[in-house]
Amino acid sequence: MIVNSGSAKWEGGLKDGKGHISTKSGVLSEQPYGFGTRFEGKPGTNPEELIGAAHAACFSMALSLILAGEGITDVKIETTSEIGLDKEGDGFAIKTAHLTTKISGNGDPSVIEECAHKAEKGCPVSKVLNAEVTLDVTVV
Repeated sequence: MIVNSGSAKWEGGLKDGKGHISTKSGVLSEQPYGFGTRFEGKPGTNPEELIGAAHAACFSMALSLILAGEGITDVKIETTSEIGLDKEGDGFAIKTAHLTTKISGNGDPSVIEECAHKAEKGCPVSKVLNAEVTLDVTVV
């Protein structure tokens, strides 16, 4: 099993607090996030855009594998994943992930489209959006 990770640090309350996000690889290192970047469109990152980027990347990779299996060559894929955060009760929930993709390649367009629908359901990030979540807690 391949295991990768991301981490976050947070200090303060929801609206006045500040956080930093990092990844195991170091590609993201102490990138700031907070209420303003998540809910008010201020500069910085937020969890939903990171999920969207991961989803678009995963889908594109899965699609390239499926297309290769169908003999489609000279593939170019551009994908966006819009992640919808909705108010739910006293909190929020991610309710939607909408992929938009533009694909070019040498092959039957209907086969390419069919492959895209397979990747939509089969990429690991699409699957994780319905994953079992577990938790270990340490209170210090």
